[in-house]
Amino acid sequence: MVFKKMLAALGVGGPSVDTVLASPSVQPGGKLTGQVHIKGGDRDTQIEYVSLGLVTRVEVESGDSEYSKNVEFHRIHVAGAFTLPAGSTQALPFTLEIPWETPITSIYGQHLHGMTMGVHTELSVAKAVDKTDLDAVAIQPLPIHAAILDAFLRLGFRFSRADLERGHIYTVQQTLPFYQEIEFYPSPAYSGRIRQLEVTFVTSPTGVDIVLEFDKRGFLGSSHDSFSRYHVRHDEVGSKDWTSVVDGWIRQAADKHGSFGGHAPHQGHGRRGGIGMGGVAAGVAGGVVGGMLLGEAFEEVGEAVDMDFDF
Repeated sequence: MVFKKMLAALGVGGPSVDTVLASPSVQPGGKLTGQVHIKGGDRDTQIEYVSLGLVTRVEVESGDSEYSKNVEFHRIHVAGAFTLPAGSTQALPFTLEIPWETPITSIYGQHLHGMTMGVHTELSVAKAVDKTDLDAVAIQPLPIHAAILDAFLRLGFRFSRADLERGHIYTVQQTLPFYQEIEFYPSPAYSGRIRQLEVTFVTSPTGVDIVLEFDKRGFLGSSHDSFSRYHVRHDEVGSKDWTSVVDGWIRQAADKHGSFGGHAPHQGHGRRGGIGMGGVAAGVAGGVVGGMLLGEAFEEVGEAVDMDFDF
């Protein structure tokens, strides 16, 4: 009897969990639906709760060092306490609302290099090892995101990679504890004045704040950052020539000196400087952006969650 209790505490012969998504693709502000499938083990099991959470990888700056960690930034409870009979099966339906600020991970059907996103399922088992499941999710751009990103590509900018930085953006209303930076190589027209461009979207139900960070070339190879911020509404997406609008933003930023009066708009900013060399996109070709390589899988234990990071 003692041996059986020890095995149960280790999870041997216990229940299993598998989450099935109706679709693994969703936009910010949208909903993921599906079912959590639970199968009973060798004995009746007391389940404490079933929860789902969105998990992603975030860059963290700590003193002079920098590291990445997995962070669960949104969670829902699917079910409370119940008894799961031995050998029985249950399917628990769920709807997971996606926060508006959730970062983009996929563009034109291609995974954005550097991004990871998953739905983490936790089956909390009383007096035993909890059971978990992790399913990859693709966060597609909203129409306004796609229009602006497409404009950069049409102007000759090329995708490099993307990442998430812990912190908040100066003067921007932000609810999540991190923000996304989508990095571009400069177009030939601006390569003599700009080293790199980073685009940040902070999205709400009514619109999106766009923060542009330019690493600008200076005298004798020096560089300095220039920041610009714009706000557009979702209902403006079909009413403007976004290539012309974005070109105007870039020209204005390229001519600026000493933007923001020395205030750093990114509070808790992680990385400055050079761009990673992998995953260069070649621009728009037949409506598909090439070269955005598959993001790395999660590699370590997340914050306050225990996960298997191989999707």
